[in-house]
Amino acid sequence: MKITRVTVTPIAFRDPPLLNASGIHEPYALRSIIEVESDNGYIGLGESYGDAPALAIQMAVKDGLIGLDPFNLNGLRQVVIDSVAKHRPASIAGAELAPGSHASKAVSNAYSAFEVALLDLQAHSLNRPLADLLGGAVRDRVPFSAYLFFKYAEHIDSPYPADAWGEALDEAQIVAQARTMIEQYGFKSIKLKAGTLEPEHEVACILALKKAFPDHPLRIDPNGNWSLDTSIRMAERLGDSLQYYEDPCPGLDGMAELHKRTGLPLATNMVVTDFDEFRRSVERNSVQIVLADHHYWGGLRDTQVLARMCQTWGLGVSMHSNSHLGISLMAMAHVAATVPNLDYACDTHYPWQEADEEVIKGGKLPIVDGCVTLNTSPGLGLELDRDQLGKLHEQFLRCGIRQRDDVKQMAKYKPGWTTVKPRF
Repeated sequence: MKITRVTVTPIAFRDPPLLNASGIHEPYALRSIIEVESDNGYIGLGESYGDAPALAIQMAVKDGLIGLDPFNLNGLRQVVIDSVAKHRPASIAGAELAPGSHASKAVSNAYSAFEVALLDLQAHSLNRPLADLLGGAVRDRVPFSAYLFFKYAEHIDSPYPADAWGEALDEAQIVAQARTMIEQYGFKSIKLKAGTLEPEHEVACILALKKAFPDHPLRIDPNGNWSLDTSIRMAERLGDSLQYYEDPCPGLDGMAELHKRTGLPLATNMVVTDFDEFRRSVERNSVQIVLADHHYWGGLRDTQVLARMCQTWGLGVSMHSNSHLGISLMAMAHVAATVPNLDYACDTHYPWQEADEEVIKGGKLPIVDGCVTLNTSPGLGLELDRDQLGKLHEQFLRCGIRQRDDVKQMAKYKPGWTTVKPRF
């Protein structure tokens, strides 16, 4: 079996005005949709970053894959390494919250994008679900968490009608957002993206969520935008309200000192983003839960390696999310289904994506009782909707965004806005 066609299609989909530590989401999120076809007619799918530096490398990689055996993942890795060497990207300014945007992640990003597609192709050729190639599923339902954001009602330049979620800036609005998300999807845990408003206000919102949903484990994620002193002070206010405290302050040393001072379990997708950082974190006892993300950890199999390392060192495992569509969600579900020590519900932005902007046949994947059910069809069990793919590609061509820049977008609301870390 040989690869005969590789297609990378950049797309854009509507993204709500969600606040974060850098600023605010732009009106459109960028992704790439990858197709790899073999000489016997099977097609594997992948989904990855769609920013200009990532796309440049993906476009360079795709031509080097023609004629490769889809089972030759070492060959894929060498093609990726060679392509990155010729297209050394710079880190994307304004996207500090997305570890995948770091230039140091270029090889793992690109390898992951194509590894998922090749594994999907392999599984189709074997007529087995992709999870079977990862050792087999230990669960058929993967739990996800409600992912709450402070947000404005609509984007400042109103490129399209306001989303149905509405404004969420105060306690009542955050509780209402959680209630809607739980009613629609059945989530059993709640995460609040913080680091955007005054810390005391954000903690008050967590306490309001605890009162409204006493049986739902809670998490707060300031994305490293609180100082160590602020993080300690907010920990005192939070008490025992949290399941875990995610990236409140910057750096491995800061997190280690915070854990030492408070005893709270700390989670991260910011200070442990590769295996070298993992080693240094273990030396310092910086974090107790690692949020994996196959997009920048180097694919599905390296995510399993990360999970095994966490098990060896007694660390918890969950999964990080960025704005994504169904191919990424199902890839997350397949690898999560094979991780015995998945200790916490995974993150996902999927509820924030509009129902009419999915690229897979059948529309958006269902999330029921807070879980994505693993399919038993070959591979990821997904097919592309060509009309939808074309529509979102046209949207990419029209939207004018080529690199995510939350700082620049926030400056439209607050002139003079700049990156400050930590801000509080």
